[in-house]
Amino acid sequence: MEASTKKKLARATLVYWFLLLYIIGALIWWLVLLQQQNKANAALKIDQLRTRVDSVANTSVYMQERKEILTAEDRNTTKFLGEGITFLALIIVGAGFVYRAVREQLRTQQQQQNFMMAITHELKTPIAIAKLNLETLQKHQLDEVKRQKIIDMTLQETNRLNTLTNNILVSSQLEGERYATSREELNFSDLVKSCVNDYKNRFPTRDWSPDIEEEIETTGDPLLLAILVNNLLENAMKYSPKEKSIVCRLYSAKNKLVLEIIDEGLGIPDGEKKKVFDKFYRIGNEATRTTKGTGLGLYLFKKISGDFLARLCRRYVIQLSF
Repeated sequence: MEASTKKKLARATLVYWFLLLYIIGALIWWLVLLQQQNKANAALKIDQLRTRVDSVANTSVYMQERKEILTAEDRNTTKFLGEGITFLALIIVGAGFVYRAVREQLRTQQQQQNFMMAITHELKTPIAIAKLNLETLQKHQLDEVKRQKIIDMTLQETNRLNTLTNNILVSSQLEGERYATSREELNFSDLVKSCVNDYKNRFPTRDWSPDIEEEIETTGDPLLLAILVNNLLENAMKYSPKEKSIVCRLYSAKNKLVLEIIDEGLGIPDGEKKKVFDKFYRIGNEATRTTKGTGLGLYLFKKISGDFLARLCRRYVIQLSF
């Protein structure tokens, strides 16, 4: 968390605790005053009763009415305590919700700022590379081999840019339930192969180990399925050692379509395994913070697998290397 955000959080926390303690103090003071007034009223009634009963010299009437006054005093005390405890409980519960909401708002604001910085860098890189490659082709007469290599590099960066923009747009549309999901017959084996080959071309130094069963057909949205597979491959590549292999398996077993993306990274701590599916969330250790990312990958995975794949006819099992 940045220093500015910590200062904002510290100021908000200080104001919050001051107001909360003031409200609780006012409630307690209100209760004390009511109880004092209750006792004073009871004492005044007893004094008036004593004067009236003495005039008629009727002790039994005095004792009976005095008992009723004391009973009413106890009843009022119980009522005031009950109301005070109820108000205190409501204040504490409301304060808890407010405290969590403020902290969540500040955390979300910080994550959005981090996202904007990350996505700006992620978008500028492929644009800069594509621009440089096109300027090179424009200014120099290259042989066919070099020319084709530059074109291939430009296409790869364009595909990367397209993937980033798709992630942003689809994330917004899925969250707002505005995405029009299509159901097309497609060859899922070819789709996964295409995703893996794209990463193999972009990162030829990495060790990719695809094991994809042929001709696995399914019904689904090609764009959403491609985003799902690409995000899992990207996470495996970013968070595993460069010299280690990344395994991608696709096979069918017992009427289940099984997709496994397995890497040899450090994994995700148990306390973070649910949080990593939140929008913009990234694990707060140094290893993660020094790695490029927007915090949308696993969020999209959850949205797509939960909102879309669950509605398909066939069952899916997607294994992550947590």
